[in-house]
Amino acid sequence: MAGSGGLAGGAGGSQGTAGGPGTALRASRAPLLFAALVLCAYCLCALPGRCPPAGRVPAPAPARAEPPRASRSPREPGLPVASGSGRRRFPQALIVGVKKGGTRALLEFLRLHPDIRALGSEPHFFDRCYERGLAWYRSLMPRTLDGQITLEKTPSYFVTREAPRRIHSMSPATKLIVVVRNPVTRAISDYAQTLSKTPGLPSFGALAFRRGLGPVDTAWSAVRIGLYAQHLDNWLRYFPLSRFLFVSGERLVSDPAGELGRVQDFLGLKRVVTDKHFYFNATKGFPCLKKAQGSGRPRCLGKSKGRPHPRVPESVVQRLQAFYRPFNRKFYQMTGQDFGWD
Repeated sequence: MAGSGGLAGGAGGSQGTAGGPGTALRASRAPLLFAALVLCAYCLCALPGRCPPAGRVPAPAPARAEPPRASRSPREPGLPVASGSGRRRFPQALIVGVKKGGTRALLEFLRLHPDIRALGSEPHFFDRCYERGLAWYRSLMPRTLDGQITLEKTPSYFVTREAPRRIHSMSPATKLIVVVRNPVTRAISDYAQTLSKTPGLPSFGALAFRRGLGPVDTAWSAVRIGLYAQHLDNWLRYFPLSRFLFVSGERLVSDPAGELGRVQDFLGLKRVVTDKHFYFNATKGFPCLKKAQGSGRPRCLGKSKGRPHPRVPESVVQRLQAFYRPFNRKFYQMTGQDFGWD
């Protein structure tokens, strides 16, 4: 607010004075103050959000009507059985990352499977709302029948230091899905999303490098998220590698059925979602779901998905590629997968 007051004072002074050094000085400061205000607005957008008020958390959707099936697993102790349409359970699997990697697409594709019930919104329990307790968290989950899997997606979990310990405390048997993407492309996509909400940001290069010319600024979240090996190190303190599945964001676009097959195998489910469910939308540049029987139209992700990226100079891209290369190679070694980003 002090910046806006300075701008107002500068305008008033120019109207009441014919000119002079003071007026010129105030005029020269105005662009700098405006840039500072824009940068502050960006920083506020980039900060972790707050836990939403309890009354604003959307109620879980009712379970789909299905014929009763025989129980396939013993009753979990301490979980109350809901009448009629299953019960609310803690998620057996979580999509924990990463932002702008393709997590929303993966979730929507998996929701086609009759044995997966997923929470549509991101509850942010293990990063923002943990103080509300596990009972509150479970109350958000959709009801499931025996044999169905409850799934939740919050991509910021992967970069939240406390999340692995908290999830392990809930259940060390939780299956963890991480969608990863070339960290340079991911960072540009992250910036494009923020730019759409905060026009007037400094350029991508000005934010990616300290003072626009110095070393890569790992304090900027768009850069820091792509240090996958460092984040995975934290998770491996609590979970063995066998509890993870790493999904390629690039292959999720080029071969969605293949990646979905791997996910269904990892979850111990029959491969129900196959290539017959997808078609490639050339306008958006990624796969969409074919229309279901009785549905009026095919289903694609919203307008915010597939937005065009701002033009970033090739020199900036190459500097970031060189910066990420050793981190990428360590990540390949840790996961046993070469994602082909280098």
